[in-house]
Amino acid sequence: MYIELQRGEQRYRANLAEPLDISIPLRAGMDTVNCFYAPPIEVTPVVAGNFIGATAQGGPVNFFNVKINPHGNGTHTECVGHIAKAPYTIHQSLQNFHFFAKLVSIYPQKTVTGDRVLLPAQIKEALGSSELPAAVIIRTLPNDDWKLRTNYSGVNPPYLHPEAVQWLVAQGVQHLLIDLPSVDREEDGGQLAAHRAFWQYPEQPRENCTITELIYIRNFIKDALYLLNIQIASFEIDVSPSKPVLYQLQMLP
Repeated sequence: MYIELQRGEQRYRANLAEPLDISIPLRAGMDTVNCFYAPPIEVTPVVAGNFIGATAQGGPVNFFNVKINPHGNGTHTECVGHIAKAPYTIHQSLQNFHFFAKLVSIYPQKTVTGDRVLLPAQIKEALGSSELPAAVIIRTLPNDDWKLRTNYSGVNPPYLHPEAVQWLVAQGVQHLLIDLPSVDREEDGGQLAAHRAFWQYPEQPRENCTITELIYIRNFIKDALYLLNIQIASFEIDVSPSKPVLYQLQMLP
């Protein structure tokens, strides 16, 4: 299950039999992650006459309706259609699914406003001066499994400074993954400055670039360069629940 890859002059090997899932499982109820006051996921069996789509209730099969808000209920990947007037969709925007990705861990800094923000200097220091890969993954610190079940609504969680996002774009980053509800402040009056900076909207929309939010990266996964696979459902809307998966890379001579 090994594959070999090349980035510039350096060759790598990855074991596809050892995936590192950095998504948060989607589950019904309140014991899970949630943000922006989204209603919790609802999973209900289809009922038609004498038929019920739940084996636990005597039905022949499980046949459920699922009601979900991708932006608020868990790990999701979004495209420029999230903020654009034109109907960009995630199915159309994400055409490639494997990328080199650099994972870094950063403590958000408390600003004079009381907000906790990932600042440009922190992003630059963490990522270094070498050429960045297509994808960057940011794990905020401290890091614990409370991120799997936190309700972020109304608590003003950390976010990225727009200038930090501008710097990432200038370095050629096409896919940004974070363990926060949003790259922007929870309530910013609709400015969405970091989203707009990342997608260069409306001046020059980056149609094939994505932001993935509400990931969770366990502590045993070390900061390093990885092979990233972003898995989505083929929704013709701006967003899809997603399953980003990492694979460790071994340098080859």
